[in-house]
Amino acid sequence: LLTNWLECILLPRQPRGLRAGEAAAEAGEEMNRKKLQKVADSLCKTAKHFNKFEVECLIKLFNNLGVEPSERHAVVGLDRNSFRNILHVTFGMTDDMIMDRVFRAFDKDNDSCVSVTEWVEGLSIFLRGTLEEKMKYCFDVYDLNGDGYISREEMFHMLKNSLLKQPSEEDPDEGIKDLVEITLKKMDYDHDGKLSYADFEKAVRDENLLLEAFGPCLPDMKCGMAFEAQAFQDSSDL
Repeated sequence: LLTNWLECILLPRQPRGLRAGEAAAEAGEEMNRKKLQKVADSLCKTAKHFNKFEVECLIKLFNNLGVEPSERHAVVGLDRNSFRNILHVTFGMTDDMIMDRVFRAFDKDNDSCVSVTEWVEGLSIFLRGTLEEKMKYCFDVYDLNGDGYISREEMFHMLKNSLLKQPSEEDPDEGIKDLVEITLKKMDYDHDGKLSYADFEKAVRDENLLLEAFGPCLPDMKCGMAFEAQAFQDSSDL
């Protein structure tokens, strides 16, 4: 009792304003925790390949990326450049056209910004999707104008971007055109000169390697595992 009394006298008291500030900060943190839990509970129902802890980790990672409303976007989210930077640095993607299409595949509401919901739901398929989900995702990436088909012209542009130019080739475009025709011969089952989703699905089910036939738009196993190991570290402050 004497010790407690002495401590009260000798130890400096915290100003009331400071104590009030700390209480407000704690209340704010509690509110953020509750908000995180609510968002995570909702996303667990739609991002089916992640458990609740993993969803919370991805939300926290999203928030740590420093996403804030900008002059162009009132919505909090990742803009095109920030998202493309993640694809390049974290997942080793280099093809500008494909990275742009991956951004559009994540940005479901077409507001030029990837929200936290789009981030978690997109990564669910990007990292752990079923073959069915990945086929739909890849087809959407490759269907450059969104008309429901992958045309000769779209194949040409994507293959031209993804293939390395050989300095010895006099006309590399001719080689790419030949490759487009070979691809159509293999994948165009109804022979209409373009790939429908039905064509693409049948070809990929027959030969899984054709899933990324027009350029890498999914992470390789090494990059995917490295991202998950980093993102899903056990953290006590979630």
